[in-house]
Amino acid sequence: MIFEEQAVGMQAEISGKKPIRSLEDALDHCQCLGMRLSKQRRFVLELLWQAQEHLSAREIYNRLNQQGKDIGHTSVYQNLEALSAQGVIECVERSDGRLYGNISDPHSHVNCLDTHQILDVHVELPEEVIQQIEQQTGVKISHYTIDFLAIDRPKP
Repeated sequence: MIFEEQAVGMQAEISGKKPIRSLEDALDHCQCLGMRLSKQRRFVLELLWQAQEHLSAREIYNRLNQQGKDIGHTSVYQNLEALSAQGVIECVERSDGRLYGNISDPHSHVNCLDTHQILDVHVELPEEVIQQIEQQTGVKISHYTIDFLAIDRPKP
């Protein structure tokens, strides 16, 4: 593995997309796409960048309302769908529903089987491994993600 910043940059370079690394980048990306930046859309983006975790639409709605933000349930869903469709945020499909996260560039996940938490990690495979996969399959790898399954370790 190489340093996370290098892995992010290399994966984004492979996919041809500039990585979104901050809330400001996400807002700029929306503007470049011609997306309207309503206060509700800003609320959703701000929460995802503050939380730094994968959340369901229901959790996002509840947290925004706990913060006193004026946003309806439908508005949360519509904004999440629009933002994920445009590649501004990540949408992870799970058997129990969709989860949304702030990292949209190619990356991998560690899925904790005990807590059901998803942790974002940037992993760079050695070039030889990518070449071996391409030779075995006859396709050109454009980008990749790896899903690791883990169990929670007891704290000492």
